[in-house]
Amino acid sequence: MRPLAAIALAAWLWSSAAPAERTRVLVRHGDVVIDTIVEGQGPAVVLLPSLARDSEDYDAVADGLVRNGLRVLRPQPRGVGKSSGPLERITLHDFARDVAEVIRQQGGGRAVVVGHAYGNWVARMTAVDHPALVRGVAIAAAASREYDPSLRAEIDKAGDPALPEIVRLAALRKAFFAPTSDPTSWLIGWHPHIRDAQRAAAAAVPQQQWWPGGMAPLLDLQADHDPFRTESTRREMKDEFGDRVTVVVIKNASHALFPEQPHEVATALADWIKRLPAR
Repeated sequence: MRPLAAIALAAWLWSSAAPAERTRVLVRHGDVVIDTIVEGQGPAVVLLPSLARDSEDYDAVADGLVRNGLRVLRPQPRGVGKSSGPLERITLHDFARDVAEVIRQQGGGRAVVVGHAYGNWVARMTAVDHPALVRGVAIAAAASREYDPSLRAEIDKAGDPALPEIVRLAALRKAFFAPTSDPTSWLIGWHPHIRDAQRAAAAAVPQQQWWPGGMAPLLDLQADHDPFRTESTRREMKDEFGDRVTVVVIKNASHALFPEQPHEVATALADWIKRLPAR
């Protein structure tokens, strides 16, 4: 468990029950293997990480969801852990297929898909391509349709272990963490070798194909200090898709969101999921 997540988890009590045991399952389809962290029992929730990061970012949030009676599935992206598969000439449709197979094999064939930052594009693509498998889509710290393009350089600096720590921390503070948050936990957990492949997979699909997230209910989980989602864009999804969309803004958080406010994030997700139709 990473430092900030561990501190946050110790700071709040979900219940008197012990955390669920975490296991690893290899989900296979064709020439692809998806290394998946599995824990808990109940309706399935899939957590998808942001660009060039892995699903271990969600330890504290996953624990909160499990304590709320949910089965949490955390697939590692191709190229991370024991996950493997082609990383050239692929698109978001391929990543969506990976998620779909995790849902089929470990989620009982139906799940809520939560995508953080870059992961929200994969989550929405999954709902478009595999609607029968998706109960709802939560887009967490999702960028607006248009955002400051200079932030892309900050992402690259934050995730480059070859750069001086002072440079990386400045980038993390600018692009990922609120003023009251400690960004040091995100000096680790980056996988820069998959970053270009993930970006290319997204660039190969027109935005409008994945943007609606199919017809599933949408939770737009925003952070109040997120430079990728400024206050003027708060209602962007709600105005476009109406009653399908529930907007929740998490205070004292930025684009990283999950390590900053794990209790609030898990509570918002669990409350929304409980209000969804059972099937």
